Amino acid sequence: MNILVNDEAREVSASTLAALVDELGLKGARIATAVDGDFVPASRRSHLAIAEGMKIEIVAPMQGG
Repeated sequence: MNILVNDEAREVSASTLAALVDELGLKGARIATAVDGDFVPASRRSHLAIAEGMKIEIVAPMQGG
């Protein structure tokens, strides 16, 4: 399926947001996620199905000031 991850087109096989995080090699990373502009807490990622054309944002905290 084709989706956008951080504004980059990707073809993925994952069916849930949690599976996508794993597929992208981010399992266990401290990240924040949003789907189509709505924040998705880590506790809901395994229940959120992803579909063709969804826009997903994945961000990690950065140190500095």
